Amino acid sequence: MSFKPLLTAFCIVLLLFSCNEDSNTTFSIITVTTDNNKLVEINIPKAEGNNEISKNINNEINKVVSASLHIGEETPNAEASIEENIEKFNTEYNDFAKDFPESTFPWEAQIDGEVIFQSPELISISITSYTNTGGAHGNVVISFLNLDALTGKRIANEELFNNEKDFETIAKTYFDKSIEDKNTLFEPENFQLAQNIGFSEEGLIMLYNTYEIAPYSAGIIEYTIPAEEVNSLLAINSPH
Repeated sequence: MSFKPLLTAFCIVLLLFSCNEDSNTTFSIITVTTDNNKLVEINIPKAEGNNEISKNINNEINKVVSASLHIGEETPNAEASIEENIEKFNTEYNDFAKDFPESTFPWEAQIDGEVIFQSPELISISITSYTNTGGAHGNVVISFLNLDALTGKRIANEELFNNEKDFETIAKTYFDKSIEDKNTLFEPENFQLAQNIGFSEEGLIMLYNTYEIAPYSAGIIEYTIPAEEVNSLLAINSPH
């Protein structure tokens, strides 16, 4: 697999950070459910068309949604559909309710997705999942999907940059500016890149979900690095 740097900072601003209408892939928002579903609500983007690009995009979205509905410690079934996972979520709750009839708190899952950035070369999708299986509080997880617009395949974080070390230096600068009290972090002296990196019209979104680097009380930690700061460090996945 090869990678090529994006042309120049000026070109990237026009190309990567461009209007959604520049990309050929179109999306609609669909609601996914089943006949027996009472607990799960899902509203996610769907890439239109039967071409390979749309199939790949929808497959990547389905993987994230299905993983969000997974309960238990066993490895999720990567081949299971969203509908199958909805049914399993409801079945797990019904079994739980039988075993613990004194528990009156119903489970719930709400999953919403949106296309947050789109260009001829890159599509970035945000999927927010809220699940509550009877604990003290529900759990919110935001996942970013960065997809090659020419193939529909997911781009790993390490493939986004042609110099990850230099990017980490810039990211740490903006991270330090965004954290008012580092004592709230698990390891205040150790910086780590966010596992969730997304694109927007303003730049790169760096997002840490709850418990990733700080306790629940800190909530989701998020900051944006302006596009002009990272343009020269970006790379794209070559389709050949």
